[in-house]
Amino acid sequence: MPDPIALGRPTFGEEEVDAVRAVLESGWVAGQGPKCGELEASFAASCGARHTIAVSNCTAALHLSLLALGVGAGDEVLVADYTFPATGHAVLYAGARPAFVDVRPDTWCVDPGAVEAAIGPRTRGVIAVDSFGQLADYDELRRITGAHGLFLIEDAACAAGAAYKSRQAGNPTLADVACFSLHGRKGISCGEGGLVTTDDDAIAARVRKLSAFGIESARDRQDSDTLPIPVFDDIGYNYKLSDIAAAIAVVQLGRLADLVKARTRVAEQYHALFADVDDIEVPFTASDRDHAWQSYVLTLAPTVSRDRVAMDLRAQGIGANIGTYASHLQPVYGKTAPCPVSADIFRRHLAIPMHANLTDDEIERVGAAVRTAVHAATN
Repeated sequence: MPDPIALGRPTFGEEEVDAVRAVLESGWVAGQGPKCGELEASFAASCGARHTIAVSNCTAALHLSLLALGVGAGDEVLVADYTFPATGHAVLYAGARPAFVDVRPDTWCVDPGAVEAAIGPRTRGVIAVDSFGQLADYDELRRITGAHGLFLIEDAACAAGAAYKSRQAGNPTLADVACFSLHGRKGISCGEGGLVTTDDDAIAARVRKLSAFGIESARDRQDSDTLPIPVFDDIGYNYKLSDIAAAIAVVQLGRLADLVKARTRVAEQYHALFADVDDIEVPFTASDRDHAWQSYVLTLAPTVSRDRVAMDLRAQGIGANIGTYASHLQPVYGKTAPCPVSADIFRRHLAIPMHANLTDDEIERVGAAVRTAVHAATN
């Protein structure tokens, strides 16, 4: 059998190895150290935000952002339905209720009209999700949330390097807060990690404090003229990102433009390979958006068994999986309103290998295997 082709794979090299070695030699390997500070400053500059806070993962970023916005028991947060359940879980962590809202059938991002229709007396805010690296309709969402006095969070887990109307993901003109992931399948990675961006000083200070047990960071205390003894006056969390991980992320951020360019090349080749297949619909990109291509997800015709295609590809050593989840169908959330668009694409989406390291031969092999598998799995 030929070498396997992974569904996703980070792009690491000697620069990342050297960066980790330097941190190990420095002695500061824990969280909120110098490398975390460098990552935060660089990422803030890249998306035009006043503040970035590095945390342990994107779920932590969402949880902290909700707490900083004052979300708690009795509140409701509208959440884009087509997303990994971490988005809804973060609302539950804050003690509130996620109310899932259906998505557009083309971009798979939350439908602004459905958001407006779902607003109720307990609604405090909205979490939009940048589906697979394509940003949501933020101008329209800003208009709606502003008119109703609601906050807007950008779940940008998949969107580093993407843009909406020439504004980078995480830019504060898009949402009050944005949350990013540095997981191994994301556009830039340090294995696990997250970032919060905002222009709001109070939100940033609250997120930073709550990410470190509710006390001032060790880095901020180290230059004190007296013995600094933190006072625990709040219930915080251990959501810090280690300086080892931050050092990798700093290097990855410097590669971001090249990594997005490489992923875009893969997407364009896939587009061409599947353009003439009736039972396959390739992803759509809105004309005012720059896609980051965290994933490449095909929509299969209803007559095609998605599961059979996926297992056929896996048997050939080719990574394949669902796109993501129709969250309202997950039992953990109990009875929720239907989201028919999300439910439909949840059943029909197929994610195929997408990362910056794919060669032309691997892309051709994936394309041929998908075409054959789809033909064999058509009823």
